[in-house]
Amino acid sequence: MTRRKVSYFYNDEVGGFHYGPQHPMKPHRLRMTHDLVIGYGLYKKLDICRPKKATEEELTRFHSDDYISFLKSVTPDNAEELAHLMTKYNVGEDCPVFSGMFDFSSISAGGSLSAARQINNDETDIAINWAGGLHHAKKCEASGFCYVNDIVLAILELLRFHQRVLYIDIDLHHGDGVKEAFYTTDRVMTVSFHKYGEFFPGTGSVHDIGERAGKRYSVNVPLNDGMDDNSYKSIFVPVIESVIKHYRPEAIVLQCGADSLSGDRLGCFNLTLRGHGQCVEFIKSLGLPLVVLGGGGYTMRNVARVWTWETAILVDSTLPPDIPSNEYYNYFGPDYKLEIQPTSMPNLNTTEYLDKIRAFYSTRVLEQLRHIPHAPSVQVNGLGEPAMLDSDEDDDDTELAKDTRLPMRLLDHLVERDDELDDRP
Repeated sequence: MTRRKVSYFYNDEVGGFHYGPQHPMKPHRLRMTHDLVIGYGLYKKLDICRPKKATEEELTRFHSDDYISFLKSVTPDNAEELAHLMTKYNVGEDCPVFSGMFDFSSISAGGSLSAARQINNDETDIAINWAGGLHHAKKCEASGFCYVNDIVLAILELLRFHQRVLYIDIDLHHGDGVKEAFYTTDRVMTVSFHKYGEFFPGTGSVHDIGERAGKRYSVNVPLNDGMDDNSYKSIFVPVIESVIKHYRPEAIVLQCGADSLSGDRLGCFNLTLRGHGQCVEFIKSLGLPLVVLGGGGYTMRNVARVWTWETAILVDSTLPPDIPSNEYYNYFGPDYKLEIQPTSMPNLNTTEYLDKIRAFYSTRVLEQLRHIPHAPSVQVNGLGEPAMLDSDEDDDDTELAKDTRLPMRLLDHLVERDDELDDRP
């Protein structure tokens, strides 16, 4: 089989931004990831590209003009006088104002846009932007540490050349911003595997399936604490196989949030590199044009481990277990190994629960896609205001809980350890 060309987008400025000393989001993890990719020699199999920052015009292809203008103008020095706008745009708590906030967002979005353009121009087969994947940002507001939704922007770019785009999200948190953006179109199908319940952002019910032309094109797979490698594969593969069979996408965007790993500071799953990476490997095996993005992940050393591991998967490489010498070598002690060990936490995703989810999708959602044309006819010139509608599905025949929206500022304090929000690696 011919080796697929893989592009890797990285701007060395991105790791220098800082949300604040007690904030769990650490852009420094991107610099650590890049250094480990270089240390393992993976750069020899990558076409490394430095993307340009996204322009205001590019950002407003999805976001509102006034919101982008605000992001560009607000700074730590003038935040107090712009307090009314900070409330309006949900900036201040989960999404603090920090120095270089707009530049950070522009770098993230620029990498994802560049990745999509290379796919469109047949310049690459797989495009990686670990600085992307910020899936919570909405058209007119920040959310969940995300200011600009680079994923939506990349998908809009892909839609210029591809009739159908599949979005897959393996972050711990529901990909609500992307789902809402494409809620009423059949040209994008969104599939999110996530922790569900009293957990940020509080959305992602199995009944949340899209509206109007987009009905049946939003798939949500709610999962419980303790999800391990085998259980994840047992639900991920059959759901995606059915989606591919019935939807037949022309391109895929895969969000690889690392907060679904064991030991994440805000996490409650128990995946290892292999469990997380097997999703990437399976999607790669489909042979479709592929954009791979980052996302959540709040234990920096593990973020660097898994995204390096998945970079290796995408270039058909096998990595030795010992961490190579690199600038951040001491972060990976005391064992200095690549592997992430699972904990002894119980897996609350019982066989019965996973069987129920698989049955739900085979009988009530994916099965109904058989009756929908494989080539959606809706032409999208502009998606307009993202739809945030509630499904009218009832739950008479299932015990799976319906979506209950929680306040946007809800933090993940229920699963944080007391010692996990400091600046230690």
